[in-house]
Amino acid sequence: MQPNSAEIEFYLAEDIGSGDITASIVSLETQANATVLTREPMVLCGRAWFDEVFRQLSPRVVVDWQCDEGESVPANTLLCQLQGPARSLLTGERTALNLLQTLSATATVARRYADAVAGTGCKVLDTRKTLPGLRLAQKYAVKCGGCFNHRIGLFDAILIKENHIIAAGSIANAVRRARGYANVPVEVEVENLDEFAQAFVAKPDRIMLDNFSLVDMRAAVELNQGILELEASGNITLDNIRTVAETGVDFISIGALTKNVVAVDLSMRIDMRID
Repeated sequence: MQPNSAEIEFYLAEDIGSGDITASIVSLETQANATVLTREPMVLCGRAWFDEVFRQLSPRVVVDWQCDEGESVPANTLLCQLQGPARSLLTGERTALNLLQTLSATATVARRYADAVAGTGCKVLDTRKTLPGLRLAQKYAVKCGGCFNHRIGLFDAILIKENHIIAAGSIANAVRRARGYANVPVEVEVENLDEFAQAFVAKPDRIMLDNFSLVDMRAAVELNQGILELEASGNITLDNIRTVAETGVDFISIGALTKNVVAVDLSMRIDMRID
């Protein structure tokens, strides 16, 4: 996936404003080298976003990546080397690192969840709980880490929740109206086995089991007999996700893949000596 150049332009404008007055103390002619290292284990993600930041600042900046996108690397790994105008390296440093550390953090968390359910046949999904302005980028990072995307937004799939059901009058009415509205996947969220039975009769494409106990989740899987897709959601963490996956559900959605990420600790060091 390639970043939206207009979005990168916006991110830079947010930081630079009327101009980088600190970098102006460095001569325009000064060239420099730089290195980026990670201080902690991580899954590398966001190289294209990093590259685009410096491309927009100066086409003379060269980025030489030492690790592949999606690669798991240990702490103190050299991720890339840069060379170009010192002003451009100084000005772009924070924006480029912000994007790289956030997307790598997302991919790193996703890899942990993907590894936790490996071999069960269950897929871990993200949600719409993304950072503002980074929806598509974080969705990409989730895939980079080995998990899968739920719907991108409100436009590409229908997810019927409690308030939709109340407004429509019943689960059956909600599903019927959804089917008549658009040719997109239809999913219904249910909170107990009685609602599950109603949803099963209505035949959506998928039923979300929200905050089900393990006992009720196994019962729903047994009642379903593989006919509809089943997704578990709510109060699922790395500590219990494998147990949930082993109930036989097809998907598990995890908001923490994108909403609770803690940026990876990266370091960029600039050297004014040119080889």
